[in-house]
Amino acid sequence: MDKLRVGVVGAGHLGYYHITNLKEVKTADLVGFYDIDKKRASYVEEETGVKGFSSLESLLENCDAISIVVPTQEHYAVALKAIERGLHFFCEKPFMESVKQAEDIIRKARAKKLIIQVGHVERFNPALKCLRGEILAPLFIESHRIAPFNPRGTDVAVILDLMIHDIDIILSLVRSRVVRINATGAPILSENIDIANARIEFENGCIANVTASRVSQKKMRKMRIFQRNKYISIDFLARETDIYWLSENLQNVPEVSNVKLDRMKKQILFRKISIPEGNPIKEELEAFIEAVITRKPPKITAEEGLEALKIAVEIEKQVKENLKKIL
Repeated sequence: MDKLRVGVVGAGHLGYYHITNLKEVKTADLVGFYDIDKKRASYVEEETGVKGFSSLESLLENCDAISIVVPTQEHYAVALKAIERGLHFFCEKPFMESVKQAEDIIRKARAKKLIIQVGHVERFNPALKCLRGEILAPLFIESHRIAPFNPRGTDVAVILDLMIHDIDIILSLVRSRVVRINATGAPILSENIDIANARIEFENGCIANVTASRVSQKKMRKMRIFQRNKYISIDFLARETDIYWLSENLQNVPEVSNVKLDRMKKQILFRKISIPEGNPIKEELEAFIEAVITRKPPKITAEEGLEALKIAVEIEKQVKENLKKIL
């Protein structure tokens, strides 16, 4: 198979980017899209030149795989229809609305040997990708993902809208079982939780402190990772990474300071990595299509999407329970 017949379900803000990026993927034959909003569908069809199908069923009939970019509440229903037709699918985060739904979808898809990739796009951010080999054993992780209020996305709590990005990244870095979660938060401008903080403790001793908010005046997407002899700061928005590390050997990199530890002179060294702007959405879609064509495991599996969802759901549950004591 040289090209995969792909369709997009959902042509909203993010679905539009899926459509425009799939047009540029050489291994994809973008057959069209479907959106329940006829006015929106007409606009996207005119803007992109991609065919808008009149029904979901007619789109699925012409595809080998689909990209699911509908509201979270609709993920399960669309995924079920894809599985019924034997279609592989890419599903935007959060994977499903509930853990039960995610487990059911995984079970049904595995029975038909279908490929599922979950859209945790920050894993494709070059500021994170450049750190292969640098992050070995995190001891403490701190992340902040904040943004100005936008009604889009308020159909779910900020935990499932924003924080889940960092939960997924942290789980991919720590690779240890979560043993304890403490969380708090509050609804501010919407009916759902708009700001939340969680402390996640892992079996291996690592602790992650995660904050997400959609009631800020500015945008911030930063993660700080601390491990033995090394500190890493990732700016996902600026796509820049700072690395500080302790070394006994002279190296041709900027020196922050000299310190004496254990009666030996060591250097604190610094390196800034600025990465040319890439296209993470296109890269994740290319990875999905490659996984389907080659039948290799996708970059972000359904099981990984499920694990991130489990943590996010537990955080949301704790926040709501704490709110009951206050409100």
